[in-house]
Amino acid sequence: MEFRLLGSVSVATEAGDLALGPAKRRSLLAALLLRPNFPVPVDQLTAALWDDEPPPRARSVIQGHVSHLRTLLETADAAMYGVELATQGAAYALRMPESLLDAHRFEELVTLARGQRSVGDAVVMYQEALALWQGPALNGVFPSPPLQAAAGALEELRLSAVEQLAQGYGTLGEHSRAAAVLRAETGAHPLRESLSAALVTALRRAGRRSEALDCFHRTRRLLADELGVDPGRELAEAYALALRGQYDDEDEGEAGVPVGERGGAAARTAPPGASVPVVTAAPVDLLPRAPRGFHGRGAELAALSGAASGEAPVCLVTGPAGVGKSSLVVHWAYRERDRFPDGRLHIDLRGFSDTGEPELIDVLREFLLALGVAPRRIPESVNSAAALFRSLTAERRILVVLDNARSSEQARPLLPGGADCVTVVTSRHRLRGLIASDAARPVPLGVLGDEDSAALLAAVLGPERVHAEPIAARRLARLCDGLPLALRVAAARLADQPHWTLAAMADELSDATRRLSLLDAEDTGVRAALQLSVRRLPPGAAHHFAHLGRHPGTRVDRRAAAALAGTTPAAAEAALDQLAAAHLLTHSAPGRWTLHDLVRLYARGMDADPDALPRVLDHYIATGLAAARAAEHDGEPCFQLPDEFHPPAEVREFEGREAAMAWYAAERDDLILAAGAADAAGLHGRTWRLVLALWPLMVWRVLDGWSPLLYTALAAARADADAYAQSRVLALLGWVLTEEGRTAEALPHLEEAPQLAARAGDPGGEATALINLSLAQAALGDVEEAADGCLRAVDIARATGERHTERLALYHLTRHQLDARQWQSALSTATAASSLQAPDAPASARVLLLAAAGEALVGLGDEIEGVRCLDEAARDAEAAGYDDGAVRALGALLRVTDDDAYRARRDAARARLAVGA
Repeated sequence: MEFRLLGSVSVATEAGDLALGPAKRRSLLAALLLRPNFPVPVDQLTAALWDDEPPPRARSVIQGHVSHLRTLLETADAAMYGVELATQGAAYALRMPESLLDAHRFEELVTLARGQRSVGDAVVMYQEALALWQGPALNGVFPSPPLQAAAGALEELRLSAVEQLAQGYGTLGEHSRAAAVLRAETGAHPLRESLSAALVTALRRAGRRSEALDCFHRTRRLLADELGVDPGRELAEAYALALRGQYDDEDEGEAGVPVGERGGAAARTAPPGASVPVVTAAPVDLLPRAPRGFHGRGAELAALSGAASGEAPVCLVTGPAGVGKSSLVVHWAYRERDRFPDGRLHIDLRGFSDTGEPELIDVLREFLLALGVAPRRIPESVNSAAALFRSLTAERRILVVLDNARSSEQARPLLPGGADCVTVVTSRHRLRGLIASDAARPVPLGVLGDEDSAALLAAVLGPERVHAEPIAARRLARLCDGLPLALRVAAARLADQPHWTLAAMADELSDATRRLSLLDAEDTGVRAALQLSVRRLPPGAAHHFAHLGRHPGTRVDRRAAAALAGTTPAAAEAALDQLAAAHLLTHSAPGRWTLHDLVRLYARGMDADPDALPRVLDHYIATGLAAARAAEHDGEPCFQLPDEFHPPAEVREFEGREAAMAWYAAERDDLILAAGAADAAGLHGRTWRLVLALWPLMVWRVLDGWSPLLYTALAAARADADAYAQSRVLALLGWVLTEEGRTAEALPHLEEAPQLAARAGDPGGEATALINLSLAQAALGDVEEAADGCLRAVDIARATGERHTERLALYHLTRHQLDARQWQSALSTATAASSLQAPDAPASARVLLLAAAGEALVGLGDEIEGVRCLDEAARDAEAAGYDDGAVRALGALLRVTDDDAYRARRDAARARLAVGA
C-alpha cells in the first residue's frame, strides 16, 4: 500500500488505486496525510475543504467522507500495513508507517543526498527522490488556502532538489544533462531567477553560449514586464561570464592521458640494467567468479571507474557486513577488464573471518608467482617481497583487489608501485589511516533502495514472482533493511518454498523476535556476519554496542550512550566513533548516531546490564528537567526525581529557551518512545515523569496529538498511587483535551485535579489545575464560574510566592473578562499580569498578554492603540515561530479591520499549523 501526495492524491494497492471519489474526499485525505500519525481537528479539516464560510452541515459532511475513506481502507486490508483512520474526539488521525507516504520518502532521500560526500551518490539519490513525483503536488484536491500552501511548500522542496541535481550533474561534468533538467523547470517557473542563472551557467559550460545569452535576455524581459525589476546578482553574474566567454574552475576538464592512448607492459622496454625476473607474457587474472544477480550501484561503479581513469590510485570501498562490497568490486573488475591489460590480482585478506588472516608474506608470494617470479627468487621477508612487488608493477597497468581488509597496516604493504595501477580495498572499517597516508578515495556503500532490492529478489526468484507483488517486495526490502545479504537469504527461503508469497515472507519477518533467525541460511546470514564484525571491536566499543540494544529510541547521543553503558560521555563518544567506523552505527546528524534495525536486533540479543534501561530513562528525565528550567525558567519544577534514581555522569546544560526547545524538537520522538519503554517495563514513576518533562513542548504545540501519551502517563500515575502525579497529569491532560475541542471529556479530569493537588499538599499544582478547569468552564459557557476559579488560583499563587502561576492565572482571568465584554477589568488584569512578567520571559507569554490588552483597548473604543498592540503581538509571535499566538492576534485584528495583508498572514500561520511546521 502506498499513499501519494506528489501528483494526484491517491492510494495505490496491489489491486490498483482506490476509488477515492470526489475532490472533497481527496482533500480530506490530503489534509490527514500532511500530518500523518497526528490528530487533525475538524476545524482544520473544514478549512481544507471549504474556502469561505463552510455549510451548516460541514461536520456531517466530513464525517461522511471519513466513513467512506475508512471503508475503502478496510476493504484494502490497510490494517495489515499498520494503517488506521482513527477518531480522537473532535479530530481524526491517519495512523500509518510514514515510509508508505511518497512525500516522506522524498524528503528522506533529499536529506540523505545533502549529507553525501560523493557527488555521484548525491545525484543518484536526487534522481530517485524526483522520480517519486507524478505531477503537481496535491493534484485533484479542493484549492483551499491550507492545501495550496502545503502544495506550494512541497513544490519548493522539489525545485530545490532539481537545482541540487543540476548542480551535481555540473560537478560531474555532465553540463548538457544539467541544462536539460533546468530548461524544463525554467519553462514552468520563468520568474525563478536561481533556475535561470543555473541554466545560463550550464549552457555556457556545455559550449552553447548563444543559448545561454538568449536564456538571460528572455528572463530579463519577463522580470521587467511582470515585476518591474532588473535581474539579481546571481543571474547577472552568470550572464557576464557567458557574455565574455569566460570559464571558471568548474569548467576545467580532468587532466590525464586518455585510456586508449596508454600502452601496456608489452609495449614498453625495461630500464637499462634492470633485472626483472618475469617469465609470463599472458595477463594474470586472480579474480573470483563474477557475482550473479548484481543490480544497481551506478554511483559507486562510476566512482571506481573514475579512479581507474587516474583520479585516485587507491579506492576504499567501505560499508556494513552484508552490504555487497565484494560483489560490487568484482562486478566492476569484470566490467572494466580492458582498462587493465597487464592483469588483475585479488586476495581475500579475511579481516573479518573465523579462519584467520593470511600472512602478508604468503599474499605477496601468491602475487609474485602470478606475475611470473620464479619461486626461488621470491624474498623471505615481507619488506623485500613488497619492494619486489612494487618494482614489478611500476611499469604496468594492473588492478589489485584487497578484499576484506581489517586495517590500513594489513593493506599498505600490498599496494602496487605503478602510477597506472589501481588498488581497490574493501573493508567494514573506514581505514582512515589509508586515506591519510595514501590518499585513498572512500567509496561508501549503503543499503539498496526499493527498486534495486526488488531487482535483486527478481534475479533469484524470477521477475514474474516479484512483479506480481510489488508492494510486498518493497515491504520485504524494508524488513531486510535493504541489505543485500539479508535479501539473498530471504530470496533463498522463498525459492525453496515456491508456494509462499512475498507477503507471507514479509509477515514472518515482521516478528522482530524471529527476524534474525529467518535471515540465516546454513553458514550464511546476517547474524553470522554481524558476529564477525562485533568480535573485532575493542572491548570498550563492544561493551557500548551491547548496551545500545537496550536504547528505546531511534537515535542516540554520547550522553544517552554513556547512561546505557554506565560510562562517561567521553568514553561513550570514543566508542560511538569506533562503532561508526566499523559500520555498526550511522552518524545521522552532528552528535547523533543511529542503528539499522537488523543491527539493533542483534545488539538486543547480547548480554547487557539490566539497569541499562532505568539509567537511560533517568538520563532523559534529568535532561528533560534541565530543558524545562531553561525553556520556562520562571516556572516551578514539574516533579521530584524518582526513588533509586541513577544520576547521569553528565547532564546537558542549555544556554536558553531556544536551545532547550531545539532539544525538545530533536528528541521528541525518542522521549515518547522512552516513555513507552518505561510503561512496558512497569516503571510507572519514570513513565509519568518522562511525559510531564515534555510540558514546555506541549504548551508550544498543544494540538500535536498529546492526549494518548497523557493517558498513558495518567495510568502510570494511578498505578504509582501518587496523588501529586495524578493531579499534574490530569491538569495537563484536561487542558490539552479542552484545546482539542473535547471539553466534555476534559471536564471530569479537570474537576478531579485540584482536589488531588490539595490532598498532595501541592498548592502550585492546585492553582494550575484551577486555571485549566476555568478554560473548560468558559468553553461550556460558564464564564462567571471560570473567572472565580482564576481568582482562587491568583490567591493561592500569591500566597505561595509563585509569580509565574499568578501571572498565568491573571492572563486567563483576562480572557474570561474579555469573553464577558468587561473591557476595563480585562485591561486592568492584563496590565497586572504584565507587571509580573520577567524581562526574559518566553515570547508566548508576552504575545498573549499584549494581544489581550489590545482586544480590551479595542473594546473600550481606543481602536488605534488596540490595533497597535495587536499588530505588535502578531509580529512578535511570527518572529518567534509561535503560530497559535499569531493566529489569535491576527484574528482579533481582522475583527477590527478588513486588511488583506493581515488575512494573508493569518492564513499562512494557519497553513503552518495544518502541516505541523
